[in-house]
Amino acid sequence: MTQDEQHLNLLAVFHYVVGGLTALFSCMFLFHVVMGIAMLCGAFDGDAAPPRFMAWMFIVFPSLLVLAGWTLSGFMVATGRKIKKRTSYTFCLVVAGIECIVMPFGTVLGVFTLVVLSRESVKNLFAAERALQPPE
Repeated sequence: MTQDEQHLNLLAVFHYVVGGLTALFSCMFLFHVVMGIAMLCGAFDGDAAPPRFMAWMFIVFPSLLVLAGWTLSGFMVATGRKIKKRTSYTFCLVVAGIECIVMPFGTVLGVFTLVVLSRESVKNLFAAERALQPPE
């Protein structure tokens, strides 16, 4: 096994790990969704009851953040799988660039992925795998 293949296998494993951590940390915002639902159900009745639009803000915005985190997590895991199979070179590059926004682990993984995938020998590995697959 060449050094490039070892690096790609490590990147695949790290994509699985960081994808799982991203999904886990995205769940943190579910607490806000529960608080918003509690506000709508009247758990905070009395003089200090927040307005209804505030409850909807506590539901909608955190829900969008959770959905975005889970989506990015799914893309990270898919990238790990594609790196392992040496397919979808462009997809892997795009996700590596996007995962740089997930501080700190995503940034490190994204930069290392971009560095490894930019090597000419790695491009050749992806091209060789694409040549071996039957046409669709």
